[in-house]
Amino acid sequence: MKTSFQIREFWIHIIVWACLFSFPVAITLSEFGRFEPKLPLRILMNLSLVYINYLILVPRLLLKKKIFTYILYSVAVLVLINVSAQYMFPKPPIPFGRMPDMDLSEMGPVRFMPRAIMGATSLAFFLLGGVLGLTKDFYKRDRISKEKEAWRNETELQFLRAQLNPHFLFNSLNSIYSLVRNKDIEAPEAIITLAELMRYMLYDARQELVPLEKEIQYIKNFVSLQLLRLSNSEKVKLRITGDYNDKKISPLLLIPFVENAFKYGTDFKGVTDVDMQLEIQEDQFSFYVKNKIGVYRKDESNSGIGLENIKSRLQLLYPEEHRLEITKENGFYKVQLELNLS
Repeated sequence: MKTSFQIREFWIHIIVWACLFSFPVAITLSEFGRFEPKLPLRILMNLSLVYINYLILVPRLLLKKKIFTYILYSVAVLVLINVSAQYMFPKPPIPFGRMPDMDLSEMGPVRFMPRAIMGATSLAFFLLGGVLGLTKDFYKRDRISKEKEAWRNETELQFLRAQLNPHFLFNSLNSIYSLVRNKDIEAPEAIITLAELMRYMLYDARQELVPLEKEIQYIKNFVSLQLLRLSNSEKVKLRITGDYNDKKISPLLLIPFVENAFKYGTDFKGVTDVDMQLEIQEDQFSFYVKNKIGVYRKDESNSGIGLENIKSRLQLLYPEEHRLEITKENGFYKVQLELNLS
């Protein structure tokens, strides 16, 4: 679905080009008393130069820093268009020449002037497409940066409170209390784990990016505290593959999926079936969560920061660099998230 911005941009392009190209048509009619049939074709060729650069070469090559490839394709496009023009317009179309029936071979070096003008015109339109593409990217990056900052300022406290789930905290404290009361040797470690988890939420999570290693450790701590209250910890699996050193990620991006998996994948008896997989291949990060749908499900609007909020964060933090797929199949709830961490 096109946004209002895209629709407005479309009509601006239509109006600007209509006004711009009405001038050569008007000049042709006023000075020569007839319409040059090949002029619209030449106009379309110039337009193609603008939009090939604007919509294809700039976003796919130049903005991705493939400079050499961009130059090669640019030269190829310009040569192709101008060679095509040589065959399609053996005589320069009006208004490039006032005397289209004149034998240009008899005019000496001047005979190349119309072709030079046409070549310069093609180059100008091609460069215009580049300027438009770079300008659009600049304003897009600026808009996203401002949206990120506004989102960060307006939702930081709300986000941290949402992550500091009181039910999870109370359950963890009750579980730790039981361990302490029974003089279980795991009690001190559980207290340290809870302290590390809260420290990460309240301090590390304030940063724009955190080491992926810390985010994974946070998930491990969260899972270990959840296991304290479960009767079947053997059905909870967390597998991590790949090298996650020197990788960074937006903090607390993954935990809502893990939190929901435990919250909605646990029945009245405390039986939970949760399978989590994290895979890192160079800059490509994949996160998979599958949980059995519990007998009783609460209103999902109260789950953590909510699915829509997660999607908004992904769109702001990883625009065009993520893929999120959520499905329900055979009694299981599945989440597949892929990120480009470059």
